[in-house]
Amino acid sequence: MRTGLARRVLAAGLVSLMAAGGCGVQPSDAISVGDPPSGGVAPPLKVTLYLVKNGRLSAVTRPGFRLSYTDTLALLAAGPTARERSHGLTTEVPPEAGPFSVTAGPAGHLVVTLSAPAGELSTLAVEQIVCTAAAWVPETPAQVTVAGAGQGLDPRTCPD
Repeated sequence: MRTGLARRVLAAGLVSLMAAGGCGVQPSDAISVGDPPSGGVAPPLKVTLYLVKNGRLSAVTRPGFRLSYTDTLALLAAGPTARERSHGLTTEVPPEAGPFSVTAGPAGHLVVTLSAPAGELSTLAVEQIVCTAAAWVPETPAQVTVAGAGQGLDPRTCPD
């Protein structure tokens, strides 16, 4: 008796499995999505920072993704990489200057707001911030106002 019951349960299971196997995606023709991609590969993105070498500004290009204004300026406050330091590069932008906020105005004018008093920054630190922010603006020369802790400096352009 048990063998008969087992056979019926097995048969019912197979019937159910076959019925379920018939459900699903129905065959269709190929779907055209257009031409394959063509053209060149996009160039790698780079980040331009202005660091200090021998008391003067020095443009440094780092490979990577294009960052936001604020992330790029945060790199100034973080300082040069070990490789950049080995080439004599430093930063005058103190870590406490960040986080930064940037407001874009008309005709290539930017306002960079620091978390530290703007008037306490060295001339080189202000120039680093101005030139790094100006590197983002397609209009040349970009005007950058540095402000922070209720202090605002006059608009400046990068002294390249």
